[in-house]
Amino acid sequence: MPIFNAEDSTRSSLDRVRSSTASLVNEEIDHQTDINIHRYKDKSRAEILERIQMLDKEWDIERVLEVNASTLALTGLILGLTKNRKWLFLPGIVLPFLLQHGLQGWCPPLPLLRRLGIRTRGEIDREKYALKIRLEKN
Repeated sequence: MPIFNAEDSTRSSLDRVRSSTASLVNEEIDHQTDINIHRYKDKSRAEILERIQMLDKEWDIERVLEVNASTLALTGLILGLTKNRKWLFLPGIVLPFLLQHGLQGWCPPLPLLRRLGIRTRGEIDREKYALKIRLEKN
């Protein structure tokens, strides 16, 4: 029996994260994205371009998880090597969570981060491309 399904591992981040997120949270994120798009309905070209630049810089859920996990793991490793070996538990906990997210699209911090409104790259791009369409219509 295979450990993981290759088909599942190729699913996009958007699908894996959204399917691992409570539907109510997905709906809230989608609603906020719709509000953001609507907010720029009557804005100038410069304001829309500025928002698109902000969206290009917005951290997606993958980046937030990767940076937080690597920061915690590195901190635990450094403290474990320099202060007390007990700190090595930190990377021992964090790294399996990161692996689990990479394979399944879910890890324990994901529900909290999604409730905080951290979006997938696909969700960010949906807003971005809706704004680009507005630019083309003007």
